[in-house]
Amino acid sequence: MKTLWPWMLVIGIACMVGFALPAVAADAASGDKEAIKIDLPEPNFQGTPFEYDGPNLEPYDFHDRPPFLAPKGTEVVSKGKTVTSSAKTPIFGELKMIVDGDKNYTKNSLVELPEGIQWVQIDLGAEYETYAVLLWHFHQDKRVYFDNVVQVSNDPEFKTGVTTLYSTDYDNSTGLGVGKDKEYIETNKGRLIDAKGVRTRYVRCYTNGNNNDEKNHYIEIEVFGKPVTAASDPQTKNVTEGKSAVKVELPAPSFQ
Repeated sequence: MKTLWPWMLVIGIACMVGFALPAVAADAASGDKEAIKIDLPEPNFQGTPFEYDGPNLEPYDFHDRPPFLAPKGTEVVSKGKTVTSSAKTPIFGELKMIVDGDKNYTKNSLVELPEGIQWVQIDLGAEYETYAVLLWHFHQDKRVYFDNVVQVSNDPEFKTGVTTLYSTDYDNSTGLGVGKDKEYIETNKGRLIDAKGVRTRYVRCYTNGNNNDEKNHYIEIEVFGKPVTAASDPQTKNVTEGKSAVKVELPAPSFQ
């Protein structure tokens, strides 16, 4: 037993270190992230009775949303950016109101688009690493917006390089593909969509009416991200790091 004791001690220490390493690595990884700052508007406790029970509706959640972690330095990159739409002009409101930071539930903060499948598109002005998209369609009372689809692309026409981040279009009525996300009841919390760091310049959001009427509404859209830099771009980084001085053989000078 005496001869086994040193070896048992060594094995025990090795096991402890082995189990500790993943935890240390996880702590180090989480240290590179922090909760994004979300400013929620005031809730409205009045409104018409909610009368909708669709086949794809998620249960109403009374709980607070947990903090959303993203790399440090992630912030709202959509405020004040250019907004376009499938509708030539809104029924009321202006498209720029969708990115003005005003999330109030009153009509003065609301943009209304015509019936049918409509979209609004934000041009971030440059490519960003995007980590979250936060939507407020309407929260003066409880509503469900149909065919709620969020896509991103570096093509302003959304013909190439399109990534779908979120879709409640369970029957493909938009023609954008069958969505797997649940419909939800609008509240002052908005709907936070994980963008998973996708790089994009344009963000496009679709809806197709709601359970109360056939119109489409937006109060605010916030895109959280970080600029794409040479340091964060592996291709640019590799090219930069792979450069070396070019050796040039110069001829001997002539003094004649």
